Amino acid sequence: MTDDNTNDTPERGERIAKYLSRAGIASRRDAEALIAAGKVRMNNQDVTHPAVFVKDGDMVVVNGKPVSPPDRTRLWRYHKPDDLVTTHKDPEGRPTVFEKLPPDLPRVISVGRLDLTSEGLLLLTNDGELSRHLELPSTGWLRRYRVRVHGGVAPEKLQRLADGMRVDGVEFGPIEAKIDSIQRANTWLSISLKEGKNREIRRVMDALLLPVTRLIRVAYGPFQLGLLPRGAVEEVNGKILREQIPFLKK
Repeated sequence: MTDDNTNDTPERGERIAKYLSRAGIASRRDAEALIAAGKVRMNNQDVTHPAVFVKDGDMVVVNGKPVSPPDRTRLWRYHKPDDLVTTHKDPEGRPTVFEKLPPDLPRVISVGRLDLTSEGLLLLTNDGELSRHLELPSTGWLRRYRVRVHGGVAPEKLQRLADGMRVDGVEFGPIEAKIDSIQRANTWLSISLKEGKNREIRRVMDALLLPVTRLIRVAYGPFQLGLLPRGAVEEVNGKILREQIPFLKK
């Protein structure tokens, strides 16, 4: 997936930050932060640099707990309710997505995020490298949403979205939006975008004086929310996963 993978060979092993990421411990960046903080050991020695390589049989420990070797890559669809934050631990003490998952699920991380008041499809995986890959804009996957805004949506506002916008110094790429229905003072939109910057839809809609009152993600690339019940988790079939993400076949 990235150029630094060329250094990983069966004889040499796998870089420890990547190993921890694939094991679902943390993202590669957060794994490097754990290493810098002195919280990672391998074969009873402190790991001081992310360029250390892990081979079969090596014992890796994080925060005093042994790390199991990475399992096969797995992916789940989760119907996130609103009023949950997409983080493992919230400093404000708000309930998190990961606290609400079934106890028999392995440790997982999310592919991107949905903010506190957003709902719908959230992909979960046990492989940090997969999460990292699927979040890249270069993957080219559309994120599709149903969005309710307060107010009427004039054609020129849809055109501004299609042209891309600059809001508070941040450039947002083209957003495809169309009107689904109008209900009194509210308008339902279908929205598609590729990059998905932090709170992108809410920020551009606020700039258009169209405050968002509900936001539901219905698809992330080829994976659909469908009829998955609110709060439910369902694993993606391994064959389908490999078909949709070709590098997993290697």
